[in-house]
Amino acid sequence: MTETTHQQSPRAGDGDRSPEYRLAQNALKGLRQDLFHDPFAYRPLGPRPTTGPILRLVPARTRTAAERLPHAVVGAIALLTLLIGAVSGSEPGGDARALLSGLLCALPVAATLTRPIGAFWLSIAVSPVTALLNGGGHDWPWMPGAFVSHLTVLVVVALRTRPRTAVWMWVVTAAYAVLADVFMGGSYYYTNGGPMLVTSAFALLVVCLWHVRHTARQEVTAQQTVTEQERSRRTLLEERTTIARELHDVVAHHMSVVAIQAEAAPYRVENPPEELERAFATIRENAVAALTELRRILGVVRAEDYEAPDAPQPTLADLDALLVNVRDAGLTVEKAVTGAVRELPQGVELSAYRIVQEALSNSLRHAPGASARVEIGYVLGGLGVRVVNGPMPEPSLVKPSPGAGHGITGMRERVAMLGGEMTAGPTEDGGYEVAVFLPVTAADKGDA
Repeated sequence: MTETTHQQSPRAGDGDRSPEYRLAQNALKGLRQDLFHDPFAYRPLGPRPTTGPILRLVPARTRTAAERLPHAVVGAIALLTLLIGAVSGSEPGGDARALLSGLLCALPVAATLTRPIGAFWLSIAVSPVTALLNGGGHDWPWMPGAFVSHLTVLVVVALRTRPRTAVWMWVVTAAYAVLADVFMGGSYYYTNGGPMLVTSAFALLVVCLWHVRHTARQEVTAQQTVTEQERSRRTLLEERTTIARELHDVVAHHMSVVAIQAEAAPYRVENPPEELERAFATIRENAVAALTELRRILGVVRAEDYEAPDAPQPTLADLDALLVNVRDAGLTVEKAVTGAVRELPQGVELSAYRIVQEALSNSLRHAPGASARVEIGYVLGGLGVRVVNGPMPEPSLVKPSPGAGHGITGMRERVAMLGGEMTAGPTEDGGYEVAVFLPVTAADKGDA
């Protein structure tokens, strides 16, 4: 088969465009995105983070109040610009024009809390209006109140956005200052465009440096978090490897010895009884099965990424083989199944099997010689499992083996993982009962 490659022809004029042209095009695209794309969108200022080292030392009530500290600072500056704008006109605070001038100066500052880009454009629009309202003033194009207002808006908006937006705001401010001086500043003998550009340039430079430092700190923190996670993961893998090695050295060794001795024991006795041979065969089968399960678990523990084992997991269909094995070990057990037998999700089947297995093992250890009963109930909402054993007969040649209680804990963990319920405790006749309900949702039934 021949592979054909189609190359897209360049658009007309792309080959003639110089790098300078593309740079200017990208710059204008950034200007449109930062200052002209939905400038009056609602973007409220969020609470200040209180996770700093200093704020952790203050009381909780003070820490909660500190969350609104930026809002309080902006509100205080808005009030200050209101006062400056009202008292710096031709008739300071003496007429409605002075009050209106103050309100116009304070409005863009307050707008930075909810609509930052819109506040910048509002500040640009307010500057000539306040200058016209105070026709007798000597400052152009920014009256004192408008000067403080616009400088505050530049700083707050730059803090809330990014350095590129700060650069574009300064460029627009410079363009406005030049146009105001050329076309509208004839009646004024003093212009404060230069002081505004110099002061705002230094202020925005500080803000941009803060942004760079803040971004660098976030990147360092993220890198440290990743490094810490990798270190924790490596430590966990080392611990899992150590556990796997200890399990192999201790449990696997002893189980191998038990299997070998159980296989060789009948040959050490001349004409051994059939019951003795069957008992040793059962011991060896159990030891080999335990070794197989142990090797599978060790493989999971040693693996970096857990994957579902390829070997099929036991289900309730394998329960009869388990009961045969337990009967060969000396436990009299019977099984009762109620309800319509159906296939359940793999997790429910495996958990039910392991719970029955652990309960019967507990009966063998703690009540040797007693009888047990396993009840499996298929109900509409799930599966019920009940394992109960009677009291240990008296006298008994086999003594009970004490346990650490890990079996019951493991059962509860399996049941909790599936959202089920479990009760375990002694019965009135001196035996022990384990009752479990494992829910099966409609989605699980469909999956099954």
